[in-house]
Amino acid sequence: MTDLPSRLLRWAVHVTACGLLAIAVVGVLREDRPGPAAGGALLGLLYAAGPAVQGRAVAGRVWLGLVTGGWAVLAVAAPPFVWVAFPLLFAYLHVLPLWGAMFGVTVLTSAAIVAAAWHAGELTTPLLVGPGVAAVMVTLLALACRALGAQADRE
Repeated sequence: MTDLPSRLLRWAVHVTACGLLAIAVVGVLREDRPGPAAGGALLGLLYAAGPAVQGRAVAGRVWLGLVTGGWAVLAVAAPPFVWVAFPLLFAYLHVLPLWGAMFGVTVLTSAAIVAAAWHAGELTTPLLVGPGVAAVMVTLLALACRALGAQADRE
């Protein structure tokens, strides 16, 4: 029971990732684009394998690299996949050491901003500020849960 905030956060992240992937897949199917839809389904399957490997350092990092690569391809292929980056930020904060996670969050957020701006044809203030604020909030929330877990372990 002491790990309840972390478990709730993990469930919320997984539900969000699945929801964003489903919205993106349905969106590209409506545009009659089966290739990106199939890629989204494959990314969902790969993402679902995450909990099985995240406890192991090397396997978790390989999984994170594969998921990130799949996301990057899909984010270039279709705009709805850009926003799947935000649940991935939690994965960076969970799988990597803090310094690597901060670097990864920065790079992934920057890539999401660039992809969104590329699809929109311009960089707007909302496309710049929104992902940046989301990345800061994700990071603070993940660090707070990590601190709660460490405190519960001490007690």
